[in-house]
Amino acid sequence: GLHRANRGFRKTGGGVIEAFNEGFESLSCLDWDFVVKLDGDLTFEPNYFEKLLQRFNDDPKLGIAGGTLYSPSNGKVKLERNPQFHVRGATKIYRRECWEQIGGLWAAPGWDTVDEVKANMYGWKTMSIPDIFATHHRETGGADGRWKTSVKHGLICYSVGYHPLFILATCIYRLGRRPFAVRSVGTIYGYIHAFFTRAPRITEGAFIRFIRNEQMN
Repeated sequence: GLHRANRGFRKTGGGVIEAFNEGFESLSCLDWDFVVKLDGDLTFEPNYFEKLLQRFNDDPKLGIAGGTLYSPSNGKVKLERNPQFHVRGATKIYRRECWEQIGGLWAAPGWDTVDEVKANMYGWKTMSIPDIFATHHRETGGADGRWKTSVKHGLICYSVGYHPLFILATCIYRLGRRPFAVRSVGTIYGYIHAFFTRAPRITEGAFIRFIRNEQMN
């Protein structure tokens, strides 16, 4: 295994991809068809990958896929809800042809949106498979708390070029959902703060046009 020195602080978004890229670049075997990115706090059934790879075999246009995540909550497990086209960053499998077209992973917050948007631009499907499950032992965002997670989401929305009207519409929609106002206010704050501090941002014109066109539609 590959071990990296402790940098001494948590680097949200980019740190995990820097670690992944270092591991990927150290591979000696270049004859592969799929590459997998996993978090270390997942458990799943022994046939988890077998079932996912079968979905890739069944659909040649499936470029990125992963299982549906559940996380512990009050002694039970609850579904971590997200759109079916979005594959959670904790569990992703990339088909090699798709991986090479998207140019690997962007080492910054929002990487797990950038990869999917690029894949969709090139005609690949991306999907969380609803009947294949994994348990995420710390809910997404659990390390930061709701406010910091919401602010980080706003930063990500800015970094990947989300349309401001789309941000406003989704934040208004979320005002009526728990935790009331926290997610909406935090997202708007994070987006505006990223704008004024000139946070790193995707600059590919075709990428931004594609994602904003999808959002406005």
